[in-house]
Amino acid sequence: MVPALAFPVVVTDDQGRQVNVMAAPQRIVTLLPSLAETVCELGHCPRLVGVDRFTQWPASIARLPRVGGGLDPDIEAIVALRPDLVLTSGSGRVAQRLQALGLTVIALEPRTLADTRRVLKEVSRVLTGSDRDGTLAWVRLETGVGNAAQSIPPRSRGGTVYFEVGSGPYAAGEASFIGELIARLGARSIVPAALGPFPKINPEFVVRADPGVILIAADQAAGLASRPGWAGLRAVREARVCAFSPAEGDVLVRAGPRLAEAARLLASCLASKAPTLPTVAPGAMPPAMPALRP
Repeated sequence: MVPALAFPVVVTDDQGRQVNVMAAPQRIVTLLPSLAETVCELGHCPRLVGVDRFTQWPASIARLPRVGGGLDPDIEAIVALRPDLVLTSGSGRVAQRLQALGLTVIALEPRTLADTRRVLKEVSRVLTGSDRDGTLAWVRLETGVGNAAQSIPPRSRGGTVYFEVGSGPYAAGEASFIGELIARLGARSIVPAALGPFPKINPEFVVRADPGVILIAADQAAGLASRPGWAGLRAVREARVCAFSPAEGDVLVRAGPRLAEAARLLASCLASKAPTLPTVAPGAMPPAMPALRP
């Protein structure tokens, strides 16, 4: 039985503001790629009238006006689109600025797998008056992640991973949604949760950790061996490096409805590149990583 629509909907957003949505919004502007992707995943792409400059998926949004970014929105362009809802990130003062102009604004930003589930359900409530579609989308996502995990052979599990998300270098740590996905796939980020989700790290940290697999943008992969000390990394010596295209990178670094696709990309990398590990006796624990400092 399909639940009846229930408006108005009251949402407490990521800035702690209670927002009343009186009716299903028909003209939506999004200022974060994962939010546009969420609207489309829930089947409501036609309601989008504007997106931020970084949104590239799905292809149907290519014709839509671009209204800047989450931190530097084009306020005049947003107002000119006459949106009845603006979905933005949880950071910055964008929400307050737009709200002061009389717009209905909800700040939601998924940063973890749990956040992704919550945002899917909240956006579903805002768009339809029910969290049903968001719940179903989460079930599809969870199923996809589970299938990706099952695709990895036992010999490729239990290793360590360095995932570089940007120059600096910035890495995806255990506390990030990428780190959570990696753990679901039976591997482990070399960057401990205590350092935060996406810390800037000393390259020497990677040298000392000596990860089994390196995941990095394709345009950065060719120069790995030239980084001080990195030519000796086993992942570099043994070509255990996964280089991702810009489109693949967009999938991997966004906590949103395409995380099942991200899991498939990660699983394919681990299945083909992870070194074969010694068999661990049932009930035994794999050796712990040595304590490292950034």
